[in-house]
Amino acid sequence: MESLTVSKAEERDIKVVEARVLREVCGRYPTGVAVITCRGDGEGPVGVTVNSFTSVSLDPALVLVCVHRESRALAAIQASGAFAVNILASDQAALCRDFARRDTADFGELAHAPGATGSPVLGDALAFLDCRVHTTFPGGDHVIVIGEVVDLGLLREEQPLTFFRSAHPRLEVPA
Repeated sequence: MESLTVSKAEERDIKVVEARVLREVCGRYPTGVAVITCRGDGEGPVGVTVNSFTSVSLDPALVLVCVHRESRALAAIQASGAFAVNILASDQAALCRDFARRDTADFGELAHAPGATGSPVLGDALAFLDCRVHTTFPGGDHVIVIGEVVDLGLLREEQPLTFFRSAHPRLEVPA
């Protein structure tokens, strides 16, 4: 297979990638699922489901999340300067769907407590990372948010919630 340099790629007739096809292709890559939470502006805490989360650096401790640029959660993250990554367990698919809605889930009866930054940490999550915003970058229709981890913890032992082909299959993990 021929390797393409930028100049060779520019010479070719590059097609525009359709969002539907991109979603279908990327859906073949299994990911974990997390809910990003932060303090809201007088309306209470705000949260959003993401599967674009990864560790960036161990020293300093940095993580990355991608949040839609029109999301209430992004506005709250930018206003507060902090957020928590709540890694979901396999029994939390309904919670994942609740926070995936555009109008953002209601924290109502949901067990949560403020972390070190004041961001809500979900009491029943698998694990959490409490972060201060380190930097942000534009990323198309999303904003890439790099957070510096200031606190973290494991909250329970359970299989993680996974996302693959628009579903939540359970991992087969050896004992």
